[in-house]
Amino acid sequence: MTTVAATADRSDRDRFGPTDWVLFTSIGLIWGASFLFIKLGLEAFHPGLITWARVGLGAVALGVLPQARCRVAPEDRRRLLILSIVWVGIPFTLFPLAEEHINSAVTGLLNGATPFFTGLIGALFFSRVPRGPQRLGIVVGFGGIMLVSVGSSAEGGSAIVGVVMVLVATLCYGAATNLAGPIQRKYGSVPVMARMLALGTAWTTPFGIYGAARSGFEVGPAIAVAVLGVVGTGLAFAFMASLLGRVGGPRASFITYLIPVVSLVLGAVFLSERVAPVALAGVALVLAAAVLASLQER
Repeated sequence: MTTVAATADRSDRDRFGPTDWVLFTSIGLIWGASFLFIKLGLEAFHPGLITWARVGLGAVALGVLPQARCRVAPEDRRRLLILSIVWVGIPFTLFPLAEEHINSAVTGLLNGATPFFTGLIGALFFSRVPRGPQRLGIVVGFGGIMLVSVGSSAEGGSAIVGVVMVLVATLCYGAATNLAGPIQRKYGSVPVMARMLALGTAWTTPFGIYGAARSGFEVGPAIAVAVLGVVGTGLAFAFMASLLGRVGGPRASFITYLIPVVSLVLGAVFLSERVAPVALAGVALVLAAAVLASLQER
């Protein structure tokens, strides 16, 4: 059994250190870029195949590492099983289905509710109540996401079924971030995420087979999906698990506020998407929320 030494001698309520900031920023950049890779992948592949491929490739990328082979105690296997369902199986299936009913900007806005659900579930079931600056950061960050989304929302796509799908997926993320922290502190990031993604691959297999039958093949989209799986899923989930163990679920969930900002910038640079001036004000609020999340919890 392995334990991450970096989390053993510090509280998960401490001020962010340099390693925490590196993890936080890296995850935001990687997951923010994932929307670009998904869009490229959709040029040839069905959403179901993209979901299945990214989870499976992420599992393989982590599973080949020696750290992934440590033994997990029987009492923790049930937690890993639940984690794979609520962090991968349900939300990874729901998000592409939801975007058939609502546009990506609305999806990003609704996904900004993750810190609310994380804080609520943490307070109700994990005795982890956001304190002081973190409470303010939740409000400030959500305000920033609203401003970012105002300038990028497209017409139509407000079907209630899509909204409900995203909210269910976001609720799952809130539960997952609280579940992952304690088990990561016990075993380390790679063993937990490798097993979680392997199980998630099984849950998304039916959707993947359905999508494979409705997909073509092109080299560019294939490369995009490969990067999405190995880096955007495998590496990023390992980073996220480490951050959860270091700073706790509520503060780590502030990543959700940074992701749409990165996606917005990359869309403007590589896809020539328009960026409204009001979105720049939202970016400032999101950065302020990240600073509030980094402060020591009282």
